[in-house]
Amino acid sequence: MRLAEEKEVDLVEVGPGAVPPVCRLMDYGKFVYARTKKEREARKAQRIAEVKEIRLRPKTAEHDVSTKVKQTRKFIEDGSKVRVRIWFRGRESWHPEIARELLLQVAKETEDIAAVEQVPALEGRSMLMILTPKK
Repeated sequence: MRLAEEKEVDLVEVGPGAVPPVCRLMDYGKFVYARTKKEREARKAQRIAEVKEIRLRPKTAEHDVSTKVKQTRKFIEDGSKVRVRIWFRGRESWHPEIARELLLQVAKETEDIAAVEQVPALEGRSMLMILTPKK
């Protein structure tokens, strides 16, 4: 403690469980500032996986589907997950195979850059599939 007072720094206990306890002489305020700055940089570098959604209908025309596939590719290249959803209205829900074929077509057209995370599944009045970027 005398040494810390002479050098005008803080005496910080590093290893309280050790026998005898381990202490260091350091400027504690500077240490805390550096640690919080390092944590802030780590948080900034961390990317939160964003989920974008593409909506289609079973009767969507071929050209419109290709436009949606281009949009899906752009989202995946930006690093986002993509949820492709097909909405059913009325009696369209009686033919889920049409929607499944459409979703599998989208998956096939994006298979070079995307992997299927969740296979096409029926949820209420819609069928959805989730695509993630390949590493």
